[in-house]
Amino acid sequence: MPAAPSFRQVRWTRTLNLLAQAFLFVTLFAGLNYLAVNYAWRFDLTANRSHSLSPETRAYLKNLTEPVRIIVTLTENSDNEEVSQAFRDVGGLLREYGYATAGNPRGRVSVEFIDVFQRRREAEALGIDKANTILVLCGDRRRAIGLDELYSFANQEKKAFRGEQAFTAAILDVSSPSKKKIYFLTGHGEMTLDDVSPDRGLSSLGAELSARNFAVDSLDLAQNHRVPDDAALIVIAGPQGRFDAIEQELLRQYLSTRAGRILALIAPGYPTGLDDLFYEWGVLVDDVLIYDVGGAGQSETGDLILPALDDKHDLTKSLLAHKIPLRFGPSRSVRVDPGRSLDPDLRVTPLVATTEQAWGERNYRDRVTPVYNPGIDMPGRIIVVTASERRTARKITDADTFSIPSGRLVAYGSADWIANGRLGVIGNLTFFLSAVNWTTDRDIDLNVPARPVSKFQLSLTREQIQRLRFTLLFALPGLAALLGVIVYWTRRN
Repeated sequence: MPAAPSFRQVRWTRTLNLLAQAFLFVTLFAGLNYLAVNYAWRFDLTANRSHSLSPETRAYLKNLTEPVRIIVTLTENSDNEEVSQAFRDVGGLLREYGYATAGNPRGRVSVEFIDVFQRRREAEALGIDKANTILVLCGDRRRAIGLDELYSFANQEKKAFRGEQAFTAAILDVSSPSKKKIYFLTGHGEMTLDDVSPDRGLSSLGAELSARNFAVDSLDLAQNHRVPDDAALIVIAGPQGRFDAIEQELLRQYLSTRAGRILALIAPGYPTGLDDLFYEWGVLVDDVLIYDVGGAGQSETGDLILPALDDKHDLTKSLLAHKIPLRFGPSRSVRVDPGRSLDPDLRVTPLVATTEQAWGERNYRDRVTPVYNPGIDMPGRIIVVTASERRTARKITDADTFSIPSGRLVAYGSADWIANGRLGVIGNLTFFLSAVNWTTDRDIDLNVPARPVSKFQLSLTREQIQRLRFTLLFALPGLAALLGVIVYWTRRN
């Protein structure tokens, strides 16, 4: 009969058992963590795929060759509920960009949240001077994203989150090694980028464009005799003299044969010499000065208060969604030309107009008290901003066709609304930057679906709330206690 094991043997066996269990547990835990870090599987079970990036975005991120930093100054505990909601939406989305680029050390997207009030010096070094700003950086290239770019609205209510579209477009923009170049024409008394005066200076606008990764420069067509090949956009800002026939032909060829883009800001009282160019693009510039005696159409300083018209066009849909008017100084009529050629590829859209109480004064040079004269002056609502786009249809199959933009022109009946003194007025800067993005194709429509904004509201009566309170206080702890008693009784027996 074998001898019974001694107490020392039993103790050593139990100790080795415990050590083996501890070693196996640590090994299992380390192995699971290794698999989770290097071979993680993530499943998005939400209805609208709110935690997944689109295949197009993933394809772009996979090909990044430079690191991209995204600086967010939104705060979760903001007094503004819209800012707090944007913080949550943006935070969740940007985590996906980090996950998607984790295996690409050269093109990693990193995200940093900064409180501009607590880390003021760091924010100033990044060029951030206000809160609620999102900045996308790649090398020395940068682009700011506003809160209005993150959502689509209807009746001042958020309908969809468009953050992925905005961030992907910004990343593609700043990761491009070249900057899009904007030329401001000179030689006809135009407003200039180096002028700091409040009435006709564009120094503030130049700084805003540079902060958005645009290169800006001046161009005198009379001296250069050509539009540079790198011109992504031509801005004609308040000329006070006429363009000659050669300059007009250079601009016409730039628009038509090179798919050029022009923003023409034409102040009243000055002939431009560009009538044939405007006619070719379906735009008519009238020699009138707009007056508005209605309380809704004029500010306390005499500026025109102009509402947007088209809620579908990229230039005005944000203004209409937020019900933001524009504020222009002296203005003239810039409307769709009723005598334009019937070109099926040309689409001309009125964007901004006055109120019904306005009129276009034709005898404004007489220096008399302006009075509306029926049959002479332009009556009613007057169009002040018109956009023209020529699209060329390309046939793929017998059933499918697509169109590509081959030229874009936006004509404004005023110029001083982008000057230093008026650029900061709510709506003005946003409207101009929207036109810049539209004409330079920065608003490219990525195949990235917007995510609907879902709202969940729990409505309970007072009795239901009382019942829920007692359930949480007594029922759940009581159930846990009963389960403990059952386990104890089972083990004892």
